[in-house]
Amino acid sequence: MSKRLIPLLAIALVAATLGLWAALRLASPPSSTPALPAPRAITLFPTPRTLPPFSLQQADGTALTQDTLKGHWTVVFMGYTHCPDVCPTTLAELAGAQKQWAALPAAIRPRVLFVSADPERDTPQSVAQYAHAFHPDTLAATAPLPQLQNFARALSLVFMKVPGPSGDPADYSIDHSAALALLDPQARMAGVVQPPFDVKGIAADLETLTQATR
Repeated sequence: MSKRLIPLLAIALVAATLGLWAALRLASPPSSTPALPAPRAITLFPTPRTLPPFSLQQADGTALTQDTLKGHWTVVFMGYTHCPDVCPTTLAELAGAQKQWAALPAAIRPRVLFVSADPERDTPQSVAQYAHAFHPDTLAATAPLPQLQNFARALSLVFMKVPGPSGDPADYSIDHSAALALLDPQARMAGVVQPPFDVKGIAADLETLTQATR
């Protein structure tokens, strides 16, 4: 990650987080949302937030939309396949949680969604190949930049392209949020998970939430 852009990224992350929490505080409480068990590693919002429509591209040519994610709790992580550290570490940690969910029925099992924020280099096929190297059940997608920006904004995540020192247009990295967004079975944003990640805690929380909302 570019050291000179770390302050800019930090400001953007803080602004996005504050904006999300302000919106949640102003939102009216739901009239019929059942109380959920208190999580240990996940921060649940008082009011899940409905996301604007989105459509991402999967390796098999189908679109990934809200409807694709309904019926499951979903952990969303945005990164890119050329990431040297945060992305492989996070996906490896999430794979550990996915192994703990394996006993749950596939129809309700929590999901991990990896979305590449680098459509210039990452095709839907390469994103899927990368994500499946960590766990075969991981959903993977990307999209043209405008759609990705709207998707990230809706989840209060940020990313930005950072030119490399060589000046070569192909030499760049992507600074991106390290946090995870949590979607509920209605594909609404229901919470966040901040690093460092408690893998066993995340797995236990998602199992409990799945059982509570099945």
